[in-house]
Amino acid sequence: MFDRFRRPLLRLLRVPPEPTAPAGAPGSERVFRAAPNFYKLKLAVWGVGQIATLFGIIVSLAFLAHLKETADQIRAEREAAAARAAESAKSSSDPSLGTTPPAETAPAPPPERDRERFKPRFREIFRIPTSFLRDPHNPFGRLFERSPWWLFPGIATLEFLGIAFYLVQLPVTFAFVRLEYESHWYIVTDRSLRIRWGLMTLSEATMSFANIQQVTVSQGPLQRLLGLADVHVQSAGGGSGGRDEHNSRATDSMHEGVFHGVANATEIRDLILARLRHFRAAGLGDPEEALHETAAAPAPLNDSALDAARALLAEARTLRQSLT
Repeated sequence: MFDRFRRPLLRLLRVPPEPTAPAGAPGSERVFRAAPNFYKLKLAVWGVGQIATLFGIIVSLAFLAHLKETADQIRAEREAAAARAAESAKSSSDPSLGTTPPAETAPAPPPERDRERFKPRFREIFRIPTSFLRDPHNPFGRLFERSPWWLFPGIATLEFLGIAFYLVQLPVTFAFVRLEYESHWYIVTDRSLRIRWGLMTLSEATMSFANIQQVTVSQGPLQRLLGLADVHVQSAGGGSGGRDEHNSRATDSMHEGVFHGVANATEIRDLILARLRHFRAAGLGDPEEALHETAAAPAPLNDSALDAARALLAEARTLRQSLT
């Protein structure tokens, strides 16, 4: 199903479906891709991030629900206290009412812990202390007492929009993870290699065998568990010595190419080293440098020029002997 949307998405992002091979003999190119376990690793990281986001949404919803419940309780208690104060003031201002015994009150509701017994246990985890909110001199208590009617409906609307955005971004971010994994291309010919990676920011690095100095393989603990490794190809000038600290990242990207998340790192390293040895043994240089050297090389001397040079050399020797 995803294959149906791959090409439209790549056209929308203006990403070529695959890179062209670098300079080299026809039929010498070898194409390598990132391993399936590399995609599984990226998918696991994406899944952990989505689960953490969902947990944060659940916590915020539970917290806001309890906050709204506390605000309603505080508002009801303040209104009941104000009604009792008004009734007491009215009875004291009218002497004809006399001192009547207080009416029997309704039985007290069950304690809070009894009413909360049947509520989900996760709400108990996110409950917050409300004693400071019930203080009339506390600014938060006054805020809940005087909060406008649209405050909590507005918060509920924002919650709904947040949940909708979370559900919409799930397939979009999943597609980006898949396309970013598929954007890793590694092509090796008998003269050079080309590495392409990235999706939003597409990057390509081409390195000639005339400049490659070192090929290494690195593998972390998680990579060993998944059977993955990285192949680092370092060219002339790519070492850490004499490197500007402010431009270290740019220098690394210019002088080092990395085959990320490959399962056959040893095969790739041996292939590059074998072709590098063949390249140097055959005396093949960079085609552009060879063309430049050919254009700059002087033309060979003919016989007459050689005779004139020998005569000039003989006269110079004679003059030197006469002076000494």
